[in-house]
Amino acid sequence: MTLERRWKIEQHLEHETAQLQQALKIHPLLCGILVNRSIRSYDSAKKFFRPEINELHDPFLMKDMRKAVAKIISCIENKERILIYGDYDVDGTTSVAIVYDFLCNIYSKEYLDYYIPNRYKEGYGLSQSGIEYAVEHKFTLLIALDCGIKSVELIAAAKEKGIATIVCDHHLPGSILPPALAILNAKQPDCPYPYKDLCACGVGFKLIHALAISLSIDDDQYLPYLELVATAIAADIVPITGENRLMAYFGIKQANENPSIGIKALIELSKVQQALTVSSLAFMIGPRINAAGRMDDAKKAVSLFIEKDPEKANALALLLQNDNTNRREADASITIEAIAQLEADLTLASKKAIVVFDSNWHKGVIGIVASRLIERYYKPTIVLTQSGSLIAGSARSIPGFNIHDGLEHCSDLLFGFGGHYFAAGMTLLPENLDAFKQRFEAIAAVSLSDEQMIPELEIHAELELEDLTPGFYKILEQMEPFGPENPKPVFCIRQVNNIGCRIVKEEHVRFEVEKNGLKITGIGFGMAEKFNLLEENGQLDIVFHLEENNFRDVKTLQMKVVDFDIAGKK
Repeated sequence: MTLERRWKIEQHLEHETAQLQQALKIHPLLCGILVNRSIRSYDSAKKFFRPEINELHDPFLMKDMRKAVAKIISCIENKERILIYGDYDVDGTTSVAIVYDFLCNIYSKEYLDYYIPNRYKEGYGLSQSGIEYAVEHKFTLLIALDCGIKSVELIAAAKEKGIATIVCDHHLPGSILPPALAILNAKQPDCPYPYKDLCACGVGFKLIHALAISLSIDDDQYLPYLELVATAIAADIVPITGENRLMAYFGIKQANENPSIGIKALIELSKVQQALTVSSLAFMIGPRINAAGRMDDAKKAVSLFIEKDPEKANALALLLQNDNTNRREADASITIEAIAQLEADLTLASKKAIVVFDSNWHKGVIGIVASRLIERYYKPTIVLTQSGSLIAGSARSIPGFNIHDGLEHCSDLLFGFGGHYFAAGMTLLPENLDAFKQRFEAIAAVSLSDEQMIPELEIHAELELEDLTPGFYKILEQMEPFGPENPKPVFCIRQVNNIGCRIVKEEHVRFEVEKNGLKITGIGFGMAEKFNLLEENGQLDIVFHLEENNFRDVKTLQMKVVDFDIAGKK
């Protein structure tokens, strides 16, 4: 099922583009794209294209960093026990791994431990069970990673028991901050740290960076952890700008040139053939890490990242692989069942939101299923399942509808909820299910226009076939790593002649187009449904990413097609 999409071509700022083109001497279309990404001078372009590791910000610019470092050093000197606590997703487990492993290099493991909460028994963030574990095992310092900024009561309870807390978080603080010894979070209003969009693993990295400076530890003892930071940046979908882009750049370089034992084991199991990118980290490596917490115990992921024995690492990676296989099977079967429910609903076409429920669906994958349903139907979607005496759900949304605000309007029908614009979770009593479904669908109906129900395809530049040269592609490559706020450029080419097409493996289309004597091949994955447009052998308008195809050591440029239509229709 291929959704129709509105094409929107990004407008370039002519004056600024011309100035940048004069400074860089590269294709003006690329300059226009750079200007729209706030790269408007030679110096900013140099930092973008030629990042240097010494451009990492001073970690002591972060509020409370000196307090945090002083406390950790004091614990080491006085042989006090330190517990590293983190969330069960990629960002949380990588955060725990880098802080725990770094401390193991400078402090005896006898005084260190880590704790990952059980997704289903304890839920997200700091838990009562986690605090009890710290008390029982006589820890005097708890370092909370990827959580804690809103755990006011639990951190107060820990403090009463003689446990100090260092919060390393990146979520927005509430109006009341927890009584922690130190809070490392650049989103605090009074934090002077110059980059605000770090993931939690990035905050954890700044902590070990500060410790390395304070203890005169060589760079090569902490910089290799950027590999895990890059993995978290990719999986947590934070902006690939500023310091995040810098850390992702060097972290991916590390993973490609000299991967750690754990990442190497995951690469081999994932069968990643080409060099790692943000995309392959997010869609190949990340799901295998996340699967541990979704299907079983996320501590396995931390164990993998701190393991020094290749054979043991391979065994742990295989456990994650098995969890991911189980996750994929559950995800696929639930998606099929959810689609069957929806296709049986004769009113589906008129609805602007989707709510589906089955008491037997696996709670660990319903968020993934909600995302798959959005890909198919492009409507705000909530997938619900039974969880003990309550119904639990995951919600995903589309531009134009704030899912958190939508749930806020249903709060009297909910047991609890939380989240942000595009994703949220909730629980409710079974007797409120029908009323909640009707209310939520009604809210979406009045909030979303018909135009907003058609997905928008953002195109960064319109060009001609003669623009697609090896030199053009070489500059394009240097714009990596791609991700949020630095997406892989999407191009549009119009009125090209279709001179040959075929279906590949029943699902994909391959075709060749020509204009003014120049030719290029395009591959459209999952686009066999649109093959009838190609059979007309007329002129096409095509939206695509530019890629390099290496076949038998012969490199040629090709289009990875995003969308296409009969020329002039869009």
